Amino acid sequence: MPTLPVAPTSLKVMAAIDVAGFVADLKDHAVTHGFHVHDERHFVETYSLRQAWEVDLHPEDACGGPLDLHIELDVDPRTLLAFEDAVLGLPDDVDPPDEFHFPLVLTWSLPAMTPGPDLLRLTLDLSSVGGVELPLEVTATDSLASPVETAERRITIVARRAISLAQVARGEDPLCDIFERGRQVSEYLLQAADSWLG
Repeated sequence: MPTLPVAPTSLKVMAAIDVAGFVADLKDHAVTHGFHVHDERHFVETYSLRQAWEVDLHPEDACGGPLDLHIELDVDPRTLLAFEDAVLGLPDDVDPPDEFHFPLVLTWSLPAMTPGPDLLRLTLDLSSVGGVELPLEVTATDSLASPVETAERRITIVARRAISLAQVARGEDPLCDIFERGRQVSEYLLQAADSWLG
């Protein structure tokens, strides 16, 4: 049976950006910066070939809770192909333009609390921890089991970073600062959770 030809462009993309290798580096960085990796998932859409890599972490001194950290890397094949086209059109000694990125999302979550922290104060405190390098979104969900019970509040903190494909292709490290900031955010939340959870 004849085999189907493999498009050379696909091989070029894999050589330029090793996504699985990048995710492995991401987990190594997590361990280096004081996290334990507890789970990893890889999803591929069969029609679009879009990929999602998910990693579940805990601070190494809080594996029993109460803080969870979820990381997701979204890989759009159209971005990979566009990056490949840009690389193929350049001389060997010229770097590709910094116009192609993978979105990386970090999500911290805490168990339900009664009554829970003040959102404005928490947002202000976290802004100094994450800084401009790691902007943080703070959200809360209040739930009532019945009209006579006290509301329970669940806190979620989200950070979004764009991973530069040009930076990854050059062998540079975009992850160290992300995980250093992420560790500081985790330490702050663990210390604050002691009083929030009673």
